[in-house]
Amino acid sequence: MSEPPGNRRGRLLVAAPALADPNFHRAVVLMLEHSEEGALGLVLNRPTPLVSREALPPHLAEVMPDDERVHQGGPVQPDAVILLADFGDVAAAAGVAFGSVGIVDPEGDGARDGDVRAIRAFGGYAGWGEGQLEQELAEEAWLDAEPRVEDVFTDDPDGLWSRVLDRKGGSWRFIARMPEDPSLN
Repeated sequence: MSEPPGNRRGRLLVAAPALADPNFHRAVVLMLEHSEEGALGLVLNRPTPLVSREALPPHLAEVMPDDERVHQGGPVQPDAVILLADFGDVAAAAGVAFGSVGIVDPEGDGARDGDVRAIRAFGGYAGWGEGQLEQELAEEAWLDAEPRVEDVFTDDPDGLWSRVLDRKGGSWRFIARMPEDPSLN
């Protein structure tokens, strides 16, 4: 797949306050793929009540921390599971998202060899067809941001949207502090 201008692979997309789709209200999406054919990402800030060790097949559950929750990665194929890890050696990853964060090969030993600092399971993903993400970016529905490892594995997913906007600085800091419903202010 060829890379379009403004490729967002390995970047965060932060939902703009005016984004109308309820699936992405205040969402922070890590982009795993972006080409002329479309794009794929994982919503980082939607934990579910499902405990990873209980919800995943045994060979994947064994590498998960006891209390780790499955996160809703997006509305597409909610039964599909993608695992992301912070690898000590990214050569063990099935694919690199950015820096030391990569995709866990569900059939490989990359997450079992002890070289993983953090791991998280995502059910489903966010997907865009050809030209769809570019259109949404042109409409300023998404804001681009630099990812950090702690964004992917945060213990405070509810605060992630605000933290990433705050990091952008300037007027984004004001938006980051906006109440979810300004009319209640």
